[in-house]
Amino acid sequence: MPALLTKNRSMFWRIIRRLFESNRGRLFVILLALAAGAAVTAALLNLQVDAKRRLTTEFRAFGANVLVTPGPDPSRNWSPTLPESLVSSVTSALMPPGGRAVGLLYALASVRVSKLHGPGAYDEPQGPVQAVIVGYSSDAFRELLPHQTIEVSQPLGYETPLCYLGINVARKLKANARDSLVLDPWNDCFVQEVDSFGGPEDNRIFVDLESAQRVAGLPAAISLVEVRIPGTARQIEQAAASLQRSIPSAEVRPIRQFTEAEAKIYDRISGVLTATVAIVLLLTGLCVMAAMTNVAMERRNDVGLMKAIGGASRRVLRLFLAEAALLGLTGGVLGAAAGIALSIGLGKAVFGVAARPRLIVYPVSVVLTIIVAIAGAFPLRRLTSIRAASVFRGEA
Repeated sequence: MPALLTKNRSMFWRIIRRLFESNRGRLFVILLALAAGAAVTAALLNLQVDAKRRLTTEFRAFGANVLVTPGPDPSRNWSPTLPESLVSSVTSALMPPGGRAVGLLYALASVRVSKLHGPGAYDEPQGPVQAVIVGYSSDAFRELLPHQTIEVSQPLGYETPLCYLGINVARKLKANARDSLVLDPWNDCFVQEVDSFGGPEDNRIFVDLESAQRVAGLPAAISLVEVRIPGTARQIEQAAASLQRSIPSAEVRPIRQFTEAEAKIYDRISGVLTATVAIVLLLTGLCVMAAMTNVAMERRNDVGLMKAIGGASRRVLRLFLAEAALLGLTGGVLGAAAGIALSIGLGKAVFGVAARPRLIVYPVSVVLTIIVAIAGAFPLRRLTSIRAASVFRGEA
C-alpha cells in the first residue's frame, strides 16, 4: 500500500508538471494577473495596517488628548488647583510607551522687560504689563503644545530660569529672544524662544513651575495636568477611565474632538482601502476565470483520455485545482513581496514618511491570492462532465 501511494503521488506531480508545460502562454497570463492582484492587495493592506500607527503619530502634533482637572470635592470645599504630586501619580498610574504628562499652573503676573543692548548688558526693566503666565512641571510641555519657533537664543551660561513667549505677548511686551523678564515679585527669567502656537497660547508666557508658584503664591500647586495617550480612540477612552479610577479626587476628561476625529479618519481610510482590495481581488478573479475558460476548452481531449484510462472525475478535478492553487501560491509569493515594497513608496507619498513593512500582510496576501486562483478555476468544473466516448468521437 505505501508503494502504491508513492506511485500515485509521483504520477500526480508528473501530470501537474505536464499541465504547466502544455499551456505556458495562458498560464503565464494567469500568473501575471495573480501577481498583479497580489501586489496591489499587499500594498493596500500594508498601508491600511500602517495607517493606524501613522495617524496616531500624526495626531500627537495636536497636543494633549486628555485633561486632568480639579474635580468636585465631597466636602464641598472645592479648590481650583491640584497638588503638584498628582503629576507623578498620573505618570505612574497610566503612562504607556510614548505617553506624556505635564502639570500646568496658570496665573496673572505683572511683567517688566529688560532689553539686551550689548553682550551681557541689559537696560532697566520697563513696564509693568499684565500678562498670563503658565508654569510647566517638565519640558514635556513642548511636545504637548504644537508650535513654530519664531526666535531662539542660546541659554545664558549661569543658572537663570528660562521662559518661552507666545508671539502675541512678545509683541505686546516688545520682547525678543535673549531679553530678560522680571515677574513681580522679583522673579527673573531669560527669554529663550518666541513661538507661534496658533491659539490662546500665543498670549501666554511659559515659565518653570517653581517660578509660577512663587508668583501666584501657590506652593506645590498646579491648575491641571495635560496628558498625551498614544493609541486608538478606544484605547484612549479605556486609559482615561482607568486613570479616573486611580485618582478619584480629580476629573479626567478626554478631549473628544481629537480622539473622535482620529477614529473617524482611520475608519474612512480603512473602509476605502478594504473596498479597493475587494474590487482588486474581484477583478483578478474575473481575469483568472476568463483565462481558465479558454484553458478548459483546450483540455477536453486530455480529460477524455484520463477518464478513458480509469481516472475518476474527482481526481481529475483535483489535478486542475492543485494547478490553480500552485499558480495562486506562486503569484501570491512574488506579488505580495512586490506589493509591500510598493507600499513603502506609497506611504511616503501619502503620509510623507515611508510605511513600515508589516509581516502579517505577507501571508494574508498570499492566502487571498490562492483563494482567488481556486475560485477563478470554477470553469474547470465543466471538465468533469466530459465523457470519454464523446471526446474520441469528436462530439465534445
